[in-house]
Amino acid sequence: MKKKMMCLCAGVLVFSLAACGKGGEEESGSQDSAISSEASDSAEESTVENSSAEDSSEEVPAVPEEGMQGWSEEMEGLKQAVVEALGADNYWPDMAMDAEMLEVFFGISSDMYEDFMAESPMVSTNVDTLVIVKAKEDTVEAVETALNGYREAKVNDTMQYPMNIGKIQASQVEKIGNYVIFVQLGGFAVEADEEAEALAQCQEANQLALDTIRSRLEEGGSGN
Repeated sequence: MKKKMMCLCAGVLVFSLAACGKGGEEESGSQDSAISSEASDSAEESTVENSSAEDSSEEVPAVPEEGMQGWSEEMEGLKQAVVEALGADNYWPDMAMDAEMLEVFFGISSDMYEDFMAESPMVSTNVDTLVIVKAKEDTVEAVETALNGYREAKVNDTMQYPMNIGKIQASQVEKIGNYVIFVQLGGFAVEADEEAEALAQCQEANQLALDTIRSRLEEGGSGN
């Protein structure tokens, strides 16, 4: 009897160990499955992130080419003619002015013109400026008055850098048909030894710019 009891206990022990081993295998299988699932989710998230990054990079707009100011073909042509006449190194306006700036600085609103181009200095130590306004037929005088007012304000401004006085005094406003032009150019004239010499060089540069614009408009039949 005692021997049978020992055999029975041994059988129960073996059965218990087998059950524990099976449970361990199931638990290990569950853990492996969870790890595999997490790895799969991580891979999917990485794919989505990479796809989003690629989409984002495709949406970035191309950088406009340097020098593209948005002027009309006519205005860009007039400006380039002036640059060629003076020489690229001696044409110093370097900041395009939009319609809002044209009104703020010169008092010329969008209802006063059909087209325009305007470039001014980016830094205060430079005053070289070119403005060409194709005024409406009934606003030519008003545009001319506005540009003359701007010029007079600059001439009377005593806070200007001494090297720019010659350029400001040599500035001109001229009307060619319904085009009104403000020129305050001179480039390297600031390096002249005397103010009178700088003034003469700037006057020469301004007159060359105006003659170039006039010639270009006459060739195109727009200066009448």
